[in-house]
Amino acid sequence: MSQKTKRILMAFFGVIVTGFCVGTFQKASLGTDPFTCFVTGIGNIFGSTYSTFYVIVTGTLLAGVFLVEKHYIGIATVINLFGTGISADFMRNLWDMLIPDPGMGARTALMLLGVLGSCFSASVYFTADMGVSAYDAVSLIAANKYKLMPFRVCRVLSDLICVTVGIVFHATVGIGTVITALFMGPVIQWFNTHVSEPFLYGSGRPDKEEFVE
Repeated sequence: MSQKTKRILMAFFGVIVTGFCVGTFQKASLGTDPFTCFVTGIGNIFGSTYSTFYVIVTGTLLAGVFLVEKHYIGIATVINLFGTGISADFMRNLWDMLIPDPGMGARTALMLLGVLGSCFSASVYFTADMGVSAYDAVSLIAANKYKLMPFRVCRVLSDLICVTVGIVFHATVGIGTVITALFMGPVIQWFNTHVSEPFLYGSGRPDKEEFVE
């Protein structure tokens, strides 16, 4: 399989699985990831669905990314813009059919699945380097373009800002939100180093400064 084909498949896989993980977080109802918390809070103001405001909020951020660093816009960005919200709603509905009334044990398992799945899927499409979501680009630009702080620190700070906004606008915040806000950045970096990059590049490593530690 050529590296280009690997990149395309990784980009598509990563984005769609990210949406599935969002739906899993929502079903767990123990707190969503920070950006979902942010979008849900904004959606609550207007009484609209997650998928609708995901497109609106992401599209707004995307305009800013386009002006600052076009490199992060690609096929994965487009898939993310239109596919994540839809796949999240699909997965939430599927979980509703499979587990209509989950107990605390099942909800905890769903939350952990959502955390690890989100970190892994983000790592996969970051490494594919065919565009990332507008929200993910914010931390990457801060770390790689402006060298403000390591990526994992930039990600934690942006996640905390999103959680704060979500709380203000009555989004569901719980242990899942806290875990993702504090640990997604470092765990994504771990998956980059130990899973995604070895899969794409084999024993070689790319000669660039993306996803710095």
